[in-house]
Amino acid sequence: MRIEARRCRDEDMGCPAAGRCRDEDAGRASEKAWSGWERKDKETEVPAMKDSDRAMWDRCVAFHGHACGGLAIGYQASLYAMELLGVAERAGDEELVCIAENDACGVDAVQSLLGCSVGKGNLLLKLRGKQAFSFFDRRSGRSVRLVLRRTPEKTRDERRDWLMNGDYHDMFDVKPAVDRLPEGSRIFRTCVCSRCGEPAAENHMRLQDGEPVCEDCFSEYRRIL
Repeated sequence: MRIEARRCRDEDMGCPAAGRCRDEDAGRASEKAWSGWERKDKETEVPAMKDSDRAMWDRCVAFHGHACGGLAIGYQASLYAMELLGVAERAGDEELVCIAENDACGVDAVQSLLGCSVGKGNLLLKLRGKQAFSFFDRRSGRSVRLVLRRTPEKTRDERRDWLMNGDYHDMFDVKPAVDRLPEGSRIFRTCVCSRCGEPAAENHMRLQDGEPVCEDCFSEYRRIL
């Protein structure tokens, strides 16, 4: 069976097949990616992934749909965050919070490993185009911001192997979280738009001509460009 490949959003971060991701079903994708990295380990004498780590990696690949260097960034950041925050398991509710400064592949690893998701309100996107993640533990009050280090001396293949098999202590700069811990999720009243008649959460309504309107029906008035 011929395996189709597609360009990875994070090709500059290093990806199997010279920046191209295998787009198979989740199970085979994980197995293929693991086999390739394992063979590379033997050639370069880099220790292969532990079975426990491989299980977590396989879970990330199954969730994301393919293996790539970008996914490995979020995978390594999540493992490092668990160590720094003293967390042993993924969040069942909102006890762990992540603010991701990108919307790239690595965010899926954070969702898979730490249980941070948009639906639960404990994954927030602060789009700055940076491979940086802030993590918070509501129970202990601890927080940390991890910023991926640059490696201009590495080739793409070397960076891919480093992201997959390297020590996450060497991959990220550890900094204080600059954002405050976001408030927990809230349930808002439902209001009906006076224009389209569709219901919407109260915090997304606007007032226009004295009547409540949803954001889609609201006509913005701006005098500052």
